[in-house]
Amino acid sequence: MITAGVLACVLTQIAFLGHDAAHRQIFASGRWNDWISIVLVDFLVGMSYGWWQHKHTKHHANPNKSGSDPDIELPIFAVTAEQADSHQSSRLRTWVRGRQGLLFFPLLFLEGLSLHVSSVQRLAAPGKLKRRWAEITLITVRLTSYVLLVFWVLSPGVAGAFLGVQLGLFGFYMGMAFAPNHMGMPIVPKNMRIDFLRRQVLMSRNIKGSRFLDTAMGGLNYQIEHHLFPSMPRPHLRKAAPMIAAYCEEHRITYTRTSLLQAYVRVADYINRVGLGKKDVFTCPLVQERQSPGVPVPVGHS
Repeated sequence: MITAGVLACVLTQIAFLGHDAAHRQIFASGRWNDWISIVLVDFLVGMSYGWWQHKHTKHHANPNKSGSDPDIELPIFAVTAEQADSHQSSRLRTWVRGRQGLLFFPLLFLEGLSLHVSSVQRLAAPGKLKRRWAEITLITVRLTSYVLLVFWVLSPGVAGAFLGVQLGLFGFYMGMAFAPNHMGMPIVPKNMRIDFLRRQVLMSRNIKGSRFLDTAMGGLNYQIEHHLFPSMPRPHLRKAAPMIAAYCEEHRITYTRTSLLQAYVRVADYINRVGLGKKDVFTCPLVQERQSPGVPVPVGHS
């Protein structure tokens, strides 16, 4: 079981490297970055690079924007007031949303399974998907050979427990690394236009910490810098952060930076309030400015 836990951490770190390559951070060649991402994500981790890239590109274009950011369209949890007020929810979903502040972190243990299932569904679904058959081949080899190997080496009961621990901790690690980035930050209304700088900075949260944290979170703790400069190699994000923070302060743009614990508390408090149906949950600062008479709102084209 210890080996399963270590393997979960290793696979998460490999997924972070796939994320770096997908953002063109490793090689000058886009083709090299694509193929490295496919090998790392499909063949080693067992997820679909094409599915993730399509979803992640939309997220980067409009972080935390209702109707545009797929990362706030979660299958069970409500992230916006509109989702919480939806009358189309099943009884189970309604029950979970009323307790989602307590259930959010425990249910992250199912995130690994969800990622694998979503990847397979996307590869099997009709529609255009670049390098579909390469992904299908690699992901099939990865999933089948890995399961067969585990059951060949271990007894059936232990093998099942091994897979459960590895998959659960992998999903939990991934969720704990991604949740602090935007969750609990302002939600942008569907029809609101915001200039690029504010769109990326105001909806993102940095996590302060040591270089160990930089490695543990795959550089995602510099979320603001990553969103402003997605192709910037991970090691340079720490160097860019002070310059970007100073620029934001000069232009009176809120630059959010907290500890990891503060971020988790903020996330739990936010989703708990949304699930309980609280209104005006962390309104977007630009909306508040717009509602204040006589205050100009900096709005631009994407």
